[in-house]
Amino acid sequence: MLDILFFAGLGLYFAAMLLQFFGQVWQKETISTLSWSIFMAGFAAQTAYIVMRGIEAGRVPMANQFEFAVMFSWGIAVILVILHYRLHLNWITTIAIIMTWAIYLYAALLPRQINELMPALRSVWFVSHIGSAAFSYAAFMLAGASGIRYLLIHGKNPADERLEEIDYFIYRLIAIGLLLLTVTIVIGAIWAEEAWSSFWTWDPKEVWALITWILYAIGLHLRLGRKKKGVFMAWYAIIAVPVVLFTFIGVNTLMSGLHSYGTIVRMLM
Repeated sequence: MLDILFFAGLGLYFAAMLLQFFGQVWQKETISTLSWSIFMAGFAAQTAYIVMRGIEAGRVPMANQFEFAVMFSWGIAVILVILHYRLHLNWITTIAIIMTWAIYLYAALLPRQINELMPALRSVWFVSHIGSAAFSYAAFMLAGASGIRYLLIHGKNPADERLEEIDYFIYRLIAIGLLLLTVTIVIGAIWAEEAWSSFWTWDPKEVWALITWILYAIGLHLRLGRKKKGVFMAWYAIIAVPVVLFTFIGVNTLMSGLHSYGTIVRMLM
């Protein structure tokens, strides 16, 4: 049943992505509406998968690279749903659906077996630390998606009235992501002191989390202190995304350290 829900979500996201693309190309509102309905079905399947996996595992499913990737993808979808229904920001839908599906597809390439929680992960900080990391990454990804959308609209019409809204939204997503990443690092430091008797060990995951934090802190400073806006911030948000992805995928794949627990179970920052 778990595999059925997982691949149903993956397939529905893919179908929604294709329909959304064609709906935008052909300017057909009915196709875009159908795409959103299918996306919501995929979101429901993914949510059900997370809940059922958590019940079967007897814990919140965020203990390894696969589970974190699923939660990362789900975080993007959650924010997109909020943007759609609360703020009615439909300009980000196409790219956000692509990102949701792409991260979910990455999860599909990883081992899906349920493992017992490693001793170092059995902590009161487990959910808040890893959950805030997943949603901070999701916010940064959507900031990059907003940057792409900004450049596409700007290239067609630099005077488009939507550009100011998108620019402000890039700033808000970076601010939210930075706040959540700060929470992730602070909680991680507290947890590290409890687990390893040291708040900071210069572990590769810690270092790259710090690099990511500094990168977005500089971006926020440029936006607020130097009044950098528009095309500059759009490019900044896009260029920063590979750093987020390397912190998420590259460090776990290419480096080892205190945050690594074999090839399957890893503690994410």
